[in-house]
Amino acid sequence: MKRQLFGTDGIRGKANAHPMTVQTAVRLGQAIAYKVRTEGHTSRIIIGKDTRLSGYLYETALTAGITSAGAQAWQVGVLPTPGIAYITGAFRADAGIVISASHNSFDDNGLKIFAGNGYKLPDSKEAELEALMEGERLDAELVHGADIGRAYRVHDALGRYVTYLKGTFPREFTLEGMKIVTDCANGAAYKVAPLVLRELGATVIELGTEPNGVNINLDAGALHPERMAEKVRETQANLGIALDGDADRIILCDEKGTIVDGDQILAIAAARKKSAQTLAGDTLVATVMSNLGLELAMERLGISLVRTGVGDRYVVEEMRKHGYNLGGEQSGHLIFLDHSTTGDGSLSALQILAIMLQEERPLSELAAIMERVPQVLVNVRVAEKRPLEDLPKVQKAIKSLEKKLGRDGRVLVRYSGTEPKVRVMVEGTDRALIDQYAREIGDVFLHELGEV
Repeated sequence: MKRQLFGTDGIRGKANAHPMTVQTAVRLGQAIAYKVRTEGHTSRIIIGKDTRLSGYLYETALTAGITSAGAQAWQVGVLPTPGIAYITGAFRADAGIVISASHNSFDDNGLKIFAGNGYKLPDSKEAELEALMEGERLDAELVHGADIGRAYRVHDALGRYVTYLKGTFPREFTLEGMKIVTDCANGAAYKVAPLVLRELGATVIELGTEPNGVNINLDAGALHPERMAEKVRETQANLGIALDGDADRIILCDEKGTIVDGDQILAIAAARKKSAQTLAGDTLVATVMSNLGLELAMERLGISLVRTGVGDRYVVEEMRKHGYNLGGEQSGHLIFLDHSTTGDGSLSALQILAIMLQEERPLSELAAIMERVPQVLVNVRVAEKRPLEDLPKVQKAIKSLEKKLGRDGRVLVRYSGTEPKVRVMVEGTDRALIDQYAREIGDVFLHELGEV
């Protein structure tokens, strides 16, 4: 079954416009409720959100849909995406729904779903829900009278999640004496992240902790780590932590204010786990977007690198399939499967802080384990998304470029799963040259597909 509503990470778009309408949220709530009710479960569904103004629309709409189909809606309010995954499992719920557009601006929003075990739904399950939403079966399955579901507000979800996060940090260590800049992007972790770090003993310098419904991700957080880096240099902090709007991804900076991205964080964690003999299968899982430098660093350490398609849930699927316990994306979605079922920025920060204390080394030294190969990413807005194999001029340009780069570089071309864009990534030793190459391929796409 082909998905039309669901992209690489749930349903996403401009708030209050197709496909992110109130009607879509009601229908999704009904579809999920119908599925869990007919499968004989308790019919308890968790709903959480980030700080976007439009979150109220979808929280109410989902609750209406869920209860109209005879299930229970449990609202946890503002909580990071990984926190909702955790609460879903902790409450023995049947599903969890996150209202968030992650790193997008406030006028977008999205809906993503966790199964009762805290893992994101696979493509096939999303396709089943979409078929239900578009069909007529749901209309006949709505309940009446005493069968209508109830809605509840969970008041202690944040405290439960904070306690869980602290439990992932080694008990023999504290963060006393450490000064940490934390940029929460005015998003879902604006209370959680500073609280966890302070309770573990750190001095926290807060950025992006004053959400007003419209400033989420605005010149802040993981998408704009330069502000965090500047504050680290200004305050002489030990490191900086930048989260995105729903706090499932993280970008760090070291004590010198140098940015440390997801690939470098993965390299640090993999090296530590390898030396401690806790890296399952001596294998790290990353995506096709991860820098070639990560692959070379892992090769030197005797660690295999497995690549998947873009999207943290595809990384998790590969990890679960083969029993691996560490994986993630360059963008900062990092999965420590021994602790969490999904990317968790706050948890990832705690794991790196623990490594710094265990090895008694600053982040700058740890990050030196990997040397990045120059990488250029060009995003091109296109009028349509025709299959790449149906674009002969694009194929010819890619093959020509791959021949020029040889073993010293890579070319990756893919469509965005959430926007009308094609993403062209080129790696190589000469930054100016690969920038030129990437733009040339982008121009070929425009010629074949047209510009929005």
